[in-house]
Amino acid sequence: MKNIMIYNKAHCNKQVSTPSPLGRVGVGILLFFTLFSCSNSKQAYLFTSFREPATDGLYLASSEDGYHWKDLGGPYLKPEAGKSKIMRDPSIVKGKNDVYHTVWTTDWKGGDGFGYASSKDLIHWSEQQYIHVMKNEPEVVNVWAPEIFYDDEQDRYIIIWASTIPFRYAKGQEEEKNNHRMYYVTTKDFKTFSDTKLFFEPGFSVIDCVILKRAKNDYVLVLKDNTRPMRNIKVAFGKTPLGPFENISEPFTAYLSEGPTVLKKDNDWLIYYDNYGAKNYKAAKTSDFKNFEDVSSQIQLPEGHKHGTITTISKKTLRKLIEKK
Repeated sequence: MKNIMIYNKAHCNKQVSTPSPLGRVGVGILLFFTLFSCSNSKQAYLFTSFREPATDGLYLASSEDGYHWKDLGGPYLKPEAGKSKIMRDPSIVKGKNDVYHTVWTTDWKGGDGFGYASSKDLIHWSEQQYIHVMKNEPEVVNVWAPEIFYDDEQDRYIIIWASTIPFRYAKGQEEEKNNHRMYYVTTKDFKTFSDTKLFFEPGFSVIDCVILKRAKNDYVLVLKDNTRPMRNIKVAFGKTPLGPFENISEPFTAYLSEGPTVLKKDNDWLIYYDNYGAKNYKAAKTSDFKNFEDVSSQIQLPEGHKHGTITTISKKTLRKLIEKK
């Protein structure tokens, strides 16, 4: 039996020696638990993910500093909604009463909606629903990467996604079945939804959008320009969460990058994205969405991590997830 040096929960600045019969996995969980227990913050970051080929379901990772992510494993929610029974691009938001709401892509092609479920602890989930947001568009090709934004000023949730409707918009260099625009619905309870409306029409194929609120009347849209020459990430600016979003920037990521998600840390914003051309994950830091610093060398993500979104999680909920793992 070896003595293992850990940080004592009651005296986080001191090391104490304790004999432990734990194996390597048990020691890892103990150290992970102790690290989070010693933090002054009552919250941690939570990153949703999936694993190819997207049939397993929801995977999770957590972070104390927003840079280094610990794998919480999965799947926590096995996909049952949609024809293909897959889960891609899981978006999550912690809403009112600390209820987590999750939406995801259910079909690579075909289908007129996305999956939805809710949970208070990320372990026990509501019955999954399939939300038919494009039911009035019989020619719709896809419903990709739904993203939830909580509009605190209107007390509503805005869900945006990318769809292609052939011959609806000028296609430029795109094929008619790959010419995406962004659409949205709103809801207060995830039971009743508004009519589907066009969210963003920049004049080119666009997917993977994320709404951010900096201040009242000050919103940023992080977006992927999905046109053949570009396929990279840009930002645009608006005065409401529904836009109009204008002044589209030059790209701040390389060719073949997508799936941005953002967290606020101190006075900076960290934008994580899938740099799929090089088959790796990267991050950029910005304070003004005009100047971007590549901080990819400072981040650490679980192997196989794919496009998801980031929210916050209480330490109590995190402990339960670690215990389940």
